Amino acid sequence: MWKFKTPGIPDEYFERTEDVPITKEEVRTVQISKARLCPGYVVYDIGCGSGSITVEAALQVEPSGKIYAVDIDPKAVDLTRKNLDKFGISNVEIILCDAKKKIPSLPLADAIFIGGTGGDTKDIVGLCYEKLKPGARIVVGIILIETLYSVMEIMNKLNFNSVDMTQITISKSKKTSTGTMMLARNPVTIISATK
Repeated sequence: MWKFKTPGIPDEYFERTEDVPITKEEVRTVQISKARLCPGYVVYDIGCGSGSITVEAALQVEPSGKIYAVDIDPKAVDLTRKNLDKFGISNVEIILCDAKKKIPSLPLADAIFIGGTGGDTKDIVGLCYEKLKPGARIVVGIILIETLYSVMEIMNKLNFNSVDMTQITISKSKKTSTGTMMLARNPVTIISATK
């Protein structure tokens, strides 16, 4: 379905529902690039939501890699499954579970994405630190200022290397009856780091 190697699958290609979040195309592209994925990598997508990061990461690590997509919401797991089927992706294990309970039993990871966590982001970053291989990358997408502060605090405590914070503010065009206008989306802060 997506014949390109570059990330950035348009949002409208994904199956969507109002009550399950999606990481928007441009933000997703930056997150994928910050993870520095390679074929054969083992990757977690914690708080997989609609599965947009899962799909893009699976394409990057190719069939030789493996993605573990974890979400506590059955609607998110169902939607992720639909999107994997739509894109013909088979190198993903979808896990319906509280991430804090599942992370300790997952294999060591080359990269970890953390998205919607219901307020447990700091704890999840701590658990993920133990599961990252040396030199592996973690990428956290953040909307709330309080979450940003707590993630930076735990990353400093754990002595992550190469910590980078990037805030993305995107505006997308929309046709109106008299021309084209730009509509702003909520800013997202991406924190990426190396173990």
